[in-house]
Amino acid sequence: MGVIFLDNAATTPLEPRVKEEMIRMMDNFGNPSSTHLSGRGAKVEVEVVRKRIAHAIGAEPGEIFFTSGGTEADNMALFCSVRDLEVQRIITTKIEHHAVGHPVEFMVKRGEVEAAYLAVDAKGDIDLNELESLLKDGPKTLVSLMFANNEIGNLNPVAEISTLCKKYGALFHSDTVQAMGHLPINVREVGYDFLTCSAHKIHGPKGIGFAYVRSGLKIKPLIQGGAQERNLRAGTENTIGICALGKAFAIATEEMAEDQKHVEALKQYVIDGVKAVVPGVKFFGRSAELDRSLYTVLSIAIPNTGNDMLTFTMDMKGINVSGGSACTSGSNQGSHVIRALGEWTSGYQPVRVSFSKFNTKDCAEGFLNALKELYAETPAHV
Repeated sequence: MGVIFLDNAATTPLEPRVKEEMIRMMDNFGNPSSTHLSGRGAKVEVEVVRKRIAHAIGAEPGEIFFTSGGTEADNMALFCSVRDLEVQRIITTKIEHHAVGHPVEFMVKRGEVEAAYLAVDAKGDIDLNELESLLKDGPKTLVSLMFANNEIGNLNPVAEISTLCKKYGALFHSDTVQAMGHLPINVREVGYDFLTCSAHKIHGPKGIGFAYVRSGLKIKPLIQGGAQERNLRAGTENTIGICALGKAFAIATEEMAEDQKHVEALKQYVIDGVKAVVPGVKFFGRSAELDRSLYTVLSIAIPNTGNDMLTFTMDMKGINVSGGSACTSGSNQGSHVIRALGEWTSGYQPVRVSFSKFNTKDCAEGFLNALKELYAETPAHV
């Protein structure tokens, strides 16, 4: 059946309906900033998408800003909060995506902001009491905690986090790249100040996403140049990407319940299968708990077997999985997320299996059969 792609947390296949939308927009080459007919036509397309996204997440169109993806959107929230909103401290964790972790570290090194890191337990959970204790005292603060972890699938209690932020006058930024299009998100109900989206996580193209910035937050452009995106994000609008994002977003939100049911069934099938194949297997974070994790992500803790190239060997068998975030590919230090879970993780190898609506039971069977073969080929299990 060819390559079995089970690394959808890294990226997803392009939806055929999204591809059709991209082809349609290739003929609409006008610059949305131009005032003539061709420009106005492109501008209309962009604003239709903006309104559609805003409506779906309970926002106003003027709160949606198109970016090159989730990393830029996260950077916008973090850097602009410190530069423009008098934020002096960022509260986060050591298991955030590098799109959050690295900008925070960069600003700390430059002496621009303080950082406080919430502890995570062996399951990857934070303690809301610790967060409240930190918020009670200290300077103007931005709390940056992701909705769904991209490696271990944990879901943060974003509503409770937001309530604490509002109680103590802190801003709340959430990296929602993995959750957007997979879980319901309403910016008014939860009370986000910033959140982020990347199209290629929901079967759209790479290189396009958006940032939600709550109305009333007076930030300046992170990227200087033209006056696009109401003077907040310079650069000629990526009209093909924006319309593709709009189509992918609409499909994901409209078909969310159906897709979730399908993917959850596959995830449970793999959980049960792995338990039968690998003695002593565990799961990182809450990823094996369907009611407490993102349904697209399963992080398997394989007992050390002496094969330290497990994911590479799986690749040779035509199974695409990962050992963690694609953003750490090539690093010899392993996953910062897994390390943060404590010493117990040293006895296990991480294998992240992440699903999409295009995966089938045959894909799950192919993975389990390959894992069974690999485990049988290992003479001793440590």
